[in-house]
Amino acid sequence: MIRPVRGSIDPPRPFLGLEGPLAIAHRGGAAEHPENTMAAFEHAVHLGYRCIETDVRATRDRVPVIFHDESMDRLTDHTGPFAVRDWAQLDDVRIDGREPIVRLDDLLGAWPDLRLIIDPKSDDVVTPLIEALRRANARHRVCIGSFSTRRLRWFRTDGPGCTSCGPTEVVRLRAESWGVPAGKLDADCAQVPPRQPLLGKLSVPVVDAAFLRAAHARGMPVQVWTVDDEAEMERLLDLGVDGIMSDRVTALKKVFERRGLWR
Repeated sequence: MIRPVRGSIDPPRPFLGLEGPLAIAHRGGAAEHPENTMAAFEHAVHLGYRCIETDVRATRDRVPVIFHDESMDRLTDHTGPFAVRDWAQLDDVRIDGREPIVRLDDLLGAWPDLRLIIDPKSDDVVTPLIEALRRANARHRVCIGSFSTRRLRWFRTDGPGCTSCGPTEVVRLRAESWGVPAGKLDADCAQVPPRQPLLGKLSVPVVDAAFLRAAHARGMPVQVWTVDDEAEMERLLDLGVDGIMSDRVTALKKVFERRGLWR
């Protein structure tokens, strides 16, 4: 019979030099300011956030910019695919009708000590992103997270730097928590949802005590996304997670402050 990993939950290694648990502003705090904009990032930094999660895409002329969607329709006052625009053609585009799109170089330069979790949303942004991190000498304060195993492998091959588990690695780590050896994992951390949706309304838990033990046995911090309910934030912190990503950055800060965890 397969048995869960047992033993105490040991502290993992620091994440990008920061001890956990860590409050992380998802897309800068998308519930309080337009997502992935300087207004959102400035608000999170003003609150005292030390780590922000964000997304990058490449323009047609290979400028890495902060943007989540493949299409411009949901977020901006323009329509159509994002990748067919040059950087100069984004000058009059506004997110939520009011905030300009941000170049990655500008975000990296604005707060030199800010830690970033960056999700490259397409293959064509990987090289421009690597080049931007080199220009800013920022590789040490950035973690790359992606649903694409190929993109993660690309970054890992390029040189030293922090990456999170890809989908297959999460499955292997989950299996290890049930007693099935996962073998070598190249990730530095696990960034996961509390539960994984299946068909219809069904879902299965990802984060539990056994999963945390398996990750921590490898020195991996476990950060959970995207958690906007305060009771769920409390439950996960009680469980022993190492970070929570939320769109509700003010609420997340209050939870951390109540527990004496805000740093």
